Amino acid sequence: MAIIEKSTLAFCRKLSKNNNREWFKENKETYQMALENVKAFQADLLSGLQKMDEIDKNKMFRIYRDVRFSKDKTPYNPDFRLSFSREGAHRRGGYYLRIAPGNSFVAAGFWGPEPKDLKLIRSHIAQDDKPLRKILSSKKFKAQFGTLDGEQVKSAPKGYAKDHPAIDLLRYKQMIVSKKIADKVVCTSDFKKEVLTSYKAIRPFFDYMSEILTHDLNGVSLLGGGK
Repeated sequence: MAIIEKSTLAFCRKLSKNNNREWFKENKETYQMALENVKAFQADLLSGLQKMDEIDKNKMFRIYRDVRFSKDKTPYNPDFRLSFSREGAHRRGGYYLRIAPGNSFVAAGFWGPEPKDLKLIRSHIAQDDKPLRKILSSKKFKAQFGTLDGEQVKSAPKGYAKDHPAIDLLRYKQMIVSKKIADKVVCTSDFKKEVLTSYKAIRPFFDYMSEILTHDLNGVSLLGGGK
């Protein structure tokens, strides 16, 4: 089983303090070792995740930053970030992991839902918000994530009254959950288990979202092939 090495976090910490091309070039070998360490963990984590969900794509984000339209011109991301997408049109959502000194966390959900999907989500919630509230108030969900997070509109989305009974849920433009993980856990064999436990806790939410995103308000499938 792959374990994130303390040297990997140490590299990220040093890069954060020396985020320039000269330092990175001098420490390229150290970066390569950290990269291989995270790749091994990624493969191990993917194997565990595939035992409890169907995964289509998984990737590691590039360490090189796109600074063309950013005020922050530091050239590197001083962390390692992984994502895992669920497979098929009838499964929705994705998993995320950030490995960074003092700010490692797991996350999951919908970062940028398409307008038509967001409209459908709101329509289902407006019709009946009880299924989603039951998931968000469950002991497992609250123990892992606390509350639902993500960007919201300030008052009410177009077409909904400000005093709608489900306005607190209808305001969301994103639907994300996250949980921080301490460095002392990241560099142990418990890290993989901790991440997978969090991912497992979000499945009822994903299953609910998959259901409403693939059916209209009358329960008729929006997918071909009987899904």
